[in-house]
Amino acid sequence: MPVKNRFAELLPEITAWRRDIHEHPEILFETHRTSALVADKLRAFGCDEVVEGIGRTGVVGVIHGRQTGSGKVVGLRADMDALPIIEATGLGYASKNPGAMHACGHDGHTAMLLGAAKYLAETRNFDGTAVVIFQPAEEGGGGGREMCADGMMDRFGIQEVYGMHNWPGRPVGSFAIRAGGFFAGTDQFIVTIDGRGGHAAKPQETIDPIVTSAAMVQTLQSIASRNADPVDQLVVSVTSIESSSKAMNVIPQSVTLKGTIRTMTREMRALAEARFRAIVEQTALAYGATARIEFLKGYPPMINHDRETDFAREVATAISGGCDEAPLIMGGEDFAYLLEERPGAYILVGNGNSAGVHHPEYNFNDEAIPAGCSWLAGMVETRMPAR
Repeated sequence: MPVKNRFAELLPEITAWRRDIHEHPEILFETHRTSALVADKLRAFGCDEVVEGIGRTGVVGVIHGRQTGSGKVVGLRADMDALPIIEATGLGYASKNPGAMHACGHDGHTAMLLGAAKYLAETRNFDGTAVVIFQPAEEGGGGGREMCADGMMDRFGIQEVYGMHNWPGRPVGSFAIRAGGFFAGTDQFIVTIDGRGGHAAKPQETIDPIVTSAAMVQTLQSIASRNADPVDQLVVSVTSIESSSKAMNVIPQSVTLKGTIRTMTREMRALAEARFRAIVEQTALAYGATARIEFLKGYPPMINHDRETDFAREVATAISGGCDEAPLIMGGEDFAYLLEERPGAYILVGNGNSAGVHHPEYNFNDEAIPAGCSWLAGMVETRMPAR
């Protein structure tokens, strides 16, 4: 199953869709124009059902195969939202929305899934039902969680679900995947340490939150070095320390710490939170201070299912002649919510030597479109082969 000829034919059309979406980026759940464009195209393709407003601004299209006797239903997902970044590409189709930019390639993801949907609606060469999922708010809003909470999986009978992300630095159109933990869980924290402020020349009359925070930051690193198995992935980063005073001769009343914890398994996520809370509370107690903790649960670890990863790898290998073992990625991905609901897998497709994602000079590489579309359509045709 090499790259499908139909996608080479459709490349100019899909590229035009992608660049139009790139030119009009929308953030989080405010994907009103993009969602309407997607819904209009799905209807024009002849999808059997198009539903808007799933998870607020998500869109779902249903395509029945020539046969449906297998009863199988496979979901394919793309994200639609952009980032709050000022674009610096200088492209002719650069963002027209100030302060918003498709800096992660979701314009490409959406365009590729639209291309796959058009092909699947034309050919219907499968036995079952394909469900194409266009999701808002991947960039921190939890749009995948919202679509699942809206009953998407049960409503459309989805049994397996697959997704894709472009990856700068990989050869264009090549693939990489891994089973198990792939993208990290992304929790955040805000800790307010309350002490007793005073004159810097009289520290004995104060409870110094600066000293307390310094001990806390140091001790938090022991979660990775002394509580976690060295072969497990764990990052604890304090990224901000703010004092309630800016004067150089004042010991402040309070200090605020902010940061993030990244984990690859549910078990490590629970362990890291428990140790974090214990260290913060007991360190504050040891220095006579108090600590208030806001632990902000982010995306869970994204864990590819073994069997479905094998299916995804086989399709990718058939298209490009191989599929590499992907690295562990400590960034987050809210496709994790879909994989908690149903078995499935997430794959990377090469974007070439572009700027990295979330960079103001990043741009999705349109040359990756035929391979990406072929993989998406191929997952439907191979998981639900026509009889």
